[in-house]
Amino acid sequence: MGVFNGVFPVKAGKDDDARAFAAETFGARRADFEAHLVRSGVTRETWSLQETPMGSLINVWFEGDVEKAFTDLATDDSDYIKWFRGQVLDITGVDLGAAPDGPPPAVLIDYRA
Repeated sequence: MGVFNGVFPVKAGKDDDARAFAAETFGARRADFEAHLVRSGVTRETWSLQETPMGSLINVWFEGDVEKAFTDLATDDSDYIKWFRGQVLDITGVDLGAAPDGPPPAVLIDYRA
């Protein structure tokens, strides 16, 4: 089981949109979100909004099959995943349907008791 811990920049003026996206994802669209996580082999996921002097960031951490999760986000054409990709693109400018520009974040420490 792998872990992903990455940050996504929030476009200026989109903090409230990021909060609304999270609320809708874990509210009205929760069943679809959970179905995606189960299908992708994700056992735990957290999102946080971090405000910094350089702008806000969405921190995403999840545990599970990292490659499968991102492949599902990139290739699934269900209404929910298309909506999800559109929200991420609008709020962060990151296109989850395109190949990444660089390598994934390097996990430096992954301590488990």
